[in-house]
Amino acid sequence: MKTKHYIFFLMILSACTPRSDKCPDGLWRGELAVADNKQAPFLFEVKNADAGSTAVTLINGEERVPLTGVTYSSDSVIIPVESFDALIKAKISGDSMTGLFLKNYLENDEGIPFKAERGKTSRFEPVAAPTSFPIDGKWDIFFTGQSNTSHNVGIFSAENQIVTGSILTHSGDLRFLEGIVTEDGVKLSTFSGLNPYLIEIRFLDENTFEGEFYTAKGITRLTGARNEKAALNDAYSLTTMKPGFDRLHFQLPDMEGELVSLSDEQYKGKVVIVSILGSWCPNCIDEAKFLSPWYKENKDRGVEILGLAFERKDDFDYAKATINRLKKAEDIRYDILFAGKAAPATIAEVLPEIEHFSSYPTTIFINRQGKVSKIHAGFSGPATGLFYKEFQAEFNALVDSLLLK
Repeated sequence: MKTKHYIFFLMILSACTPRSDKCPDGLWRGELAVADNKQAPFLFEVKNADAGSTAVTLINGEERVPLTGVTYSSDSVIIPVESFDALIKAKISGDSMTGLFLKNYLENDEGIPFKAERGKTSRFEPVAAPTSFPIDGKWDIFFTGQSNTSHNVGIFSAENQIVTGSILTHSGDLRFLEGIVTEDGVKLSTFSGLNPYLIEIRFLDENTFEGEFYTAKGITRLTGARNEKAALNDAYSLTTMKPGFDRLHFQLPDMEGELVSLSDEQYKGKVVIVSILGSWCPNCIDEAKFLSPWYKENKDRGVEILGLAFERKDDFDYAKATINRLKKAEDIRYDILFAGKAAPATIAEVLPEIEHFSSYPTTIFINRQGKVSKIHAGFSGPATGLFYKEFQAEFNALVDSLLLK
């Protein structure tokens, strides 16, 4: 009888004790389910340290997104995506994984099916007879939804059948897209920790294409026309001050709960850059990666930056955790204030002086006299190449001009 009890105890102990199995080192090819039973592929690398920790790095073209804090439980691995309050939870079976991508901030999230296989180094399988039509260059791209059509701009380059680039929208860009030339067009995908994207393009001729943009939520039809002068509407004309207003008057808490406003001594007589952001927003993170080192180099010139964070929940403790995580990740030295839940009504309440707010991030430039000089909607990040360089030049020229006034 004692022997049976002992064996039973060992079985319970074995079931409850975390296994020491690790994700094997190496390059993995993952897939996340999107609409129409399609899969958005992505690559990631796993490295196990001698100390026992595991690091995962998402790979999209030139982009590298490190994911830390990986843990194991029984036969499963949990890979946090802290920047977006999400995680991958999957069972490990040798060189394969199956599980779900889950967003913690969503109640009762059913997750997006996930699977991965180690040793596959190609996002898409090469084809024997790729099309001769070139994708390289700039394109006018139109997304057609159920109720409207939006104009966007694509910029792509191809080398040895591998295609990289991005698509600019009025709120930012679709991240680092990577893919391959197919028999009749191009396939592209990306996953940097928030939403998986898959784009399938078919050339109609050398200068036009049609296709689909797949997300986990649905399908958007798209068309493209080659145009080396392709550009979006002026980003400084989309969001404006209401007639009769030229100043902002918010008063919001910083991460210590202290109320901060533009009338505080710290901001008087200085050029102030106000960034409307969300820690959950990929383009906002791109902007923070630009603003953080820029601020360190320029703060002694009479410039301040102030972030207004609109978060997923109207909960100060939750926002404090997510905002501080962003500040730590990007080494942000300027203040970020909690402005409430990300919603049009909240924007209108906190910033009643502006109109036609359309995108996170939105950047407001205030001169030394405390008046709003310009408002820039969206952010073209490093995935957009030439457009990102143009933005940097415009940004610096604008700040320089305000410092002279």
